[in-house]
Amino acid sequence: MVNRYREKFGEAILEAWIDRKQEILVVAHEQLKQVALYSRDEEKFEWLSDLTAVDWPKREKRFDIVLNLYSFAKNQRLRLKTHASEQERVPSVTGVWSTSDWMEREVYDMFGVVFEGHPDLKRILLPDEWQGHPLRKDYDILTQDTDWVRENLGIESGQ
Repeated sequence: MVNRYREKFGEAILEAWIDRKQEILVVAHEQLKQVALYSRDEEKFEWLSDLTAVDWPKREKRFDIVLNLYSFAKNQRLRLKTHASEQERVPSVTGVWSTSDWMEREVYDMFGVVFEGHPDLKRILLPDEWQGHPLRKDYDILTQDTDWVRENLGIESGQ
């Protein structure tokens, strides 16, 4: 399967390996949507079971965007990853798997990753006026929580 992806997408497949019988592909983020469509239509990965992110603040491209796919037809999993810097926009895959809608919103809310082409990219877990993105490793949750509680609830935080 990895060979088919490499034949189809060439240098857009940045890395590929197998871990515990699961193929993992690192994809250039510019080609993410095309790889996602191919994965769904040609390789039969019809279910996006999870989409999340990991923050590596010391890297230039600090975010790993991780898509976990499943094929019912083949009883097989595939993990797609792409790297993005704080300024880079990642193509939305909402047009490929509708399940990505709220998952992309959660990654936006928690990490600040912007998904280009998302139909309604806004916070999903935190209030609209919340400052920052709590799952970034450089985020100071105690300061934010104290400020938010004081401003919105009119009391001092118990932190």
